[in-house]
Amino acid sequence: MASRQSDAKADVKIVLSCARSCDIGFPFSVINSLLRKPTIFTSQRICLLTYDSEVGAPAAAKSNNQWLPAYLALGFVWGCSFIFIKLGLEFLTPFGVAFVRCALGAATLLSIAKWRGYSMPKDPMIRFHLWVVAVLLNVIPGIFYAWAETVVTSVLAGIINAVTPLMTLLAIMVVNRVEKPKAYQIIGLLIGFLGVLTVLGAWNGLGDNPLWAIVVLMSAVTCYGISFPYTQRFVMPHKLNSESIVSMQLLLAAITLLPFFLFNGISEYEFNLGPILAVVALGVFGSGIAYLWNFKVMELAGSAIASSVTYLTPVVAIIVGIIFLGEKVTWYEPVGGLIVLFGAALAQGRIQLRKGKSDG
Repeated sequence: MASRQSDAKADVKIVLSCARSCDIGFPFSVINSLLRKPTIFTSQRICLLTYDSEVGAPAAAKSNNQWLPAYLALGFVWGCSFIFIKLGLEFLTPFGVAFVRCALGAATLLSIAKWRGYSMPKDPMIRFHLWVVAVLLNVIPGIFYAWAETVVTSVLAGIINAVTPLMTLLAIMVVNRVEKPKAYQIIGLLIGFLGVLTVLGAWNGLGDNPLWAIVVLMSAVTCYGISFPYTQRFVMPHKLNSESIVSMQLLLAAITLLPFFLFNGISEYEFNLGPILAVVALGVFGSGIAYLWNFKVMELAGSAIASSVTYLTPVVAIIVGIIFLGEKVTWYEPVGGLIVLFGAALAQGRIQLRKGKSDG
């Protein structure tokens, strides 16, 4: 039993390590549900799913909230990623933003891995699979998000990013065809995509948002979704050290992006301090240090709490976009975002809308 628990923890860490390097609220509750069964606490109308602590944390650490500072830092940094991209575009092209964030993240984590004495994966096949993951999680989304933000607000990009759990679940359902999709998963997906239409104000066309930019953003979150079943099949079985995996992944992403950066990475040769600091924060913290914060939260509070940061990042994205960039937000963007988050929570099994038995 202890060996199985250890393997489950290792599997979660491997997927977390790959996913967190992309600076998004990755759908870790999907991962949790694949590794263990949830415990359901019922009320009269709504059943909320929580998890036992097999892949979790000591109760004492949860009760005294030691994890809270790192958790809030995670939500803030990943929520600010979209405004960091927007500011970086003042002197970098989308290729430049994607390259610099990966290069700085790789440099940060490689330094930490070396300090801790971790070695990098040397097997060519493992490196190839990590390169595929890097393309799906870092290269394509890194370029696409920056490209889309040349014409859409950071707020919209942050809200669309909340679709990631839905795309991940959809990818898992397509790959794992043996298991029939549950009714609540299908309902959650439908509600989530209804939320996307609401975010975009579909009844008004797409407003000021070009169709190509929306397609690009949705393509980016689709890549995120595809990356999980790929990681589960080709990376998780190797039981590698998570710090080494994510360091190598970001390094491979930076190497892949380097030719694009050299060809067309800088748009303006006037370098202002604000945009430079934004890009540094995007790489060092968003793709580097925040990864360590995530594992701190997971260690102290468990993977269920760590995964809930998914629901915090779009809120932060909306707030900082309005305050610091003065971006205009329509009423239906945050409303649609809430619908997306509700659909994602329902599809992941975090919330079950069904009539439960009364406790008397």
